[in-house]
Formats: sequence, structure tokens, C-alpha cells
Amino acid sequence: MSGAGQHARVVLVVAKAPVAGLAKTRLAESLGAVAAARIAAAALLDTLDAALATPGTRTLVALAGDLASAEQGESVRALLAGCDVVAQRGATFAERLAHAHEDVALAYPGARVVQIGMDTPQVSPDLLATALSRLDDADGVVGPAADGGWWALALRDPRAAEVLRAVPMSRPDTGARTEAALRTRGLRLAALPVLTDVDTLDDVNGVVARTPGSRFAAAVAGALPRTVL
Repeated sequence: MSGAGQHARVVLVVAKAPVAGLAKTRLAESLGAVAAARIAAAALLDTLDAALATPGTRTLVALAGDLASAEQGESVRALLAGCDVVAQRGATFAERLAHAHEDVALAYPGARVVQIGMDTPQVSPDLLATALSRLDDADGVVGPAADGGWWALALRDPRAAEVLRAVPMSRPDTGARTEAALRTRGLRLAALPVLTDVDTLDDVNGVVARTPGSRFAAAVAGALPRTVL
């Protein structure tokens, strides 16, 4: 992995290996650990497809967990071959996010970044490109999530993600707190459309409707009884 020069554009995917019992634990409460992990794998694969198809960008994946025991591990490895991959670092999720952005700054000096997770398989290359283009007029771009968090964070300077260390994650006010922390640093912010994170069974149907023909939709169809769909 080497620096891509001034004004590189990077899609940063922060992901967890889709291992049964460790991935999508809230979804597993309704569907079981294996089905939840298969859905997580499909979401990750669709997310990587979108990242790799975003024009004029490089993809860096900050990965946690062991793909050897993951659902669709070989398929995930095949897509990761087109990415730069680093191990997640940090004791908390907030620390891991901050470190991942720091890794972008180290690998691609002067780069702009848009960071996503693997919870919004409905994300598209157009949405990711829009996030990066809005950095022409803003210092940061936030994609709010329907649950009060955020699904995307684009930064003109990835080092600004240092403020995430002090933001409580996975709360209904995480999005508002993130924006406040960035503004306190002096950043001018723009917004992306609201998307739904796939965390629970209630989240699934709306996302499936937006992703017909996707791996995610197929995995959900295989996991849910007809009466649930």
C-alpha cells in the first residue's frame, strides 16, 4: 500500500468478518446466528461492490475478525483483493473509527475520504461519489441514519475524525453528537440523504425494497419465512 498523492479520493469501509455468533447479533435474536451472518456477508459484499465501483477512488477496508470462519469468506477475500486492507485498531468502536481514518491519512497523504460501514447495503457508487464531491464546498459531509446515528462520514482531512474518540456510539443522539463535535473543531458540514442501518428484523424489509436483485435481498429471502416478508 502506498500513498496515492495529493487530492486522492478514498472510500473507507469499516467492517467485521461475518462470523456466526459475532455478526449482526441483534438480527440473530430473530433469525438465528447463521442466518444473520449470511445476511451480514451479503451486506458486506454489496457494500464492497459499491465502493469498488465508485469512479476515481481507492478503497481501503479496516477489517476486524477472522475470514477463515466467516460466511462467504472466499467471496469476501476475492473482493478484498481489489482493496487495501488494514486491521482495525482500538479498544472501542469510536477509537477504531478514528484509527481507520488515521490509516487513510497515512496511506494516502492529502486524500479526501468517505467512510461507511457494512450496515447500509443499499449504498450506491453515486451516493459515495456525491459525498466526496460535496467536499469541494464543505469540510465534512454526514449521512444521517434513521436510528439517530450516521451511515456515512466524508472528510476533506481524515485526521479530523480524531473527534470521534469522544463521541458515544450506537445511541439515538450519536449523529447529532458527531456533527456537534465536528463543528466544534470548526468544520463546515453538508448532508447526505437519510438511510436505514440494517440492525434488526424491522429494518430489513425497507432495505430489501431498495436493493432488488442484490446479494442482500437474496440472503434475506433465503433467511426469512414467506410470512415475514
